[in-house]
Amino acid sequence: MPIKIQNDLPAKEVLEQENIFVMDETRALKQDIRPLKICILNLMPNKQETELHLLRELSNTPLQIDVTFMKVASHVSKNTSANHLEKFYHDFTELRDEKFDGLIITGAPVEHLDFVEVDYWQELCDIMEWSKRSVTSTIHLCWAAQAALYYHFQIEKLPLQEKMFGIYEHQVLLRKMPLVRGFDDFFMLPHSRHTTIDEAAVINHPELMVLAQSMTAGISLVKTAFGKQIFMIAHPEYERYTLHNEYIRDLDKGLPIKLPVNYYPDDDSTSKPLLSWRAHSNNLYSNWLNFYVYQQTPYEL
Repeated sequence: MPIKIQNDLPAKEVLEQENIFVMDETRALKQDIRPLKICILNLMPNKQETELHLLRELSNTPLQIDVTFMKVASHVSKNTSANHLEKFYHDFTELRDEKFDGLIITGAPVEHLDFVEVDYWQELCDIMEWSKRSVTSTIHLCWAAQAALYYHFQIEKLPLQEKMFGIYEHQVLLRKMPLVRGFDDFFMLPHSRHTTIDEAAVINHPELMVLAQSMTAGISLVKTAFGKQIFMIAHPEYERYTLHNEYIRDLDKGLPIKLPVNYYPDDDSTSKPLLSWRAHSNNLYSNWLNFYVYQQTPYEL
C-alpha cells in the first residue's frame, strides 16, 4: 500500500530502504483517487521511532493512506526536536475543523499518574470527544486505551503489583468479528505497563465487546459497535528490539526490572529477541483499515 507522507519526513528514507511503497505529496496529487485520511496522535516520547513503527503497520493493504501527525500543545516533548515537531506535526487547534477516516492514539509513559494529573489530560479529552463526531474509527493503544475507557465509559485503571513486561499469549474470543479475521486461535502480543483495567466493568458494559484475552495479561482487545472505538491494551506496533531497549534503559537507570517474558531465547538477554507477534499485528491493522475504516467511511468526509 502506498503511504502518503511529507516529502522530507525522516521515516520516508528508512521505509523506502525496506521496500515499503511510500508516495510523496507530488506523486499523490497526480492520482485520481481519494486516499484514506489517517491521523496519528503521537504521545510517545521518542516520536520518530513511533512514527516508523506505525507507518510500517499501515503499509500492508492496497489502500492509499494520507497520514497526518498530531501532537498535544499542552506538553513540551523532551525527546524529539522542536524542529521535527514544528515541521511534521499539527496541534489539535489546527485540525479540529477537519474530519478523518481513522485516528490512532498512541500510548504514553504516564501510568504512574492519575488521569487528571497528566498535564495534557483536558486536551486529550477534547480530542477524544472530537473523535466521536469527526473520525470514522479510532484505535487507542495501551495507556491511551485505558484513558479512553475511563473517559468514554468511566472504567478505572488499576495498579499492578509488578510491571507487565514481555510477550504474552492471547486467545481470540469472538472469531466472527472482522477485526480478528485471519487470526489463529492463540496469538502473541507485547506488553509494557504498570497498570491494568477493571476487567469486570469492561465485560459487564453493554456497549463493549471483548475480542481477545490473555490468561496472564488479561483483556487485550475491546471494541464498541461497528468498530467506532477500538481499545488495544498492548503494543502490537512494537518492533523486535523495542522491549530490549526498554529493559536496558531501566537497568542503566537502576530501576527494578525483570527480564521480559517469552522474549529472549533461553532468557539470555545477549541473544537476538524472538519476533513472535508481527504477522498478527500486521493483520490487525489491515483488518482495521479495511473493515472499520475503508468500508465504513463516507466518500465525502
